[in-house]
Amino acid sequence: MSQIKFIDLFAGIGGIRLGFERAGAKCIWSNEYNKSCAVTYNANFGDNDLVVEDINKIQSSNIPEFNVLCGGFPCQPFSQAGFKKWFSETRGTLFFDIVRIIKEKKPKAFFLENVRGLYAHDEGKTFATIKRIIEEELGYSFHSKIVKASVFGMPQHRPRLFMVGFRDNTIPFE
Repeated sequence: MSQIKFIDLFAGIGGIRLGFERAGAKCIWSNEYNKSCAVTYNANFGDNDLVVEDINKIQSSNIPEFNVLCGGFPCQPFSQAGFKKWFSETRGTLFFDIVRIIKEKKPKAFFLENVRGLYAHDEGKTFATIKRIIEEELGYSFHSKIVKASVFGMPQHRPRLFMVGFRDNTIPFE
């Protein structure tokens, strides 16, 4: 099997990239809007493949071909610390850029990360909307789980919601 090639959207300082690369995958394109995060990201990875620009301004056709879309889309609209405004806040609509890119590029899989608050936001309606779009509009499988970093020996209690899906709905995933 050939090496998995992934893109890293809303890359932050590269936490998702680090995990995927340690598993043997290759990051071929990254995007981050926050310039301070971008400085740290480039210091961490040094290959300067990071595009520092608003994802809304990037055409999907300008993104190289990849197998897996990764993204930790902004969590402030769903977090305890944020105002929980979801679609009424610009950052809350960035999920739809993920949808736009998946529609055009049709990767084999996606891996998304967010705060656990997304799961229950607006009495679960926000999460249900995301799940419906991924399954019905995009045709991907959808698996999700809230995971606590402390369970894996990390020195923090930071529950995160992970969402994974495959274009081939017959792929078993647990």
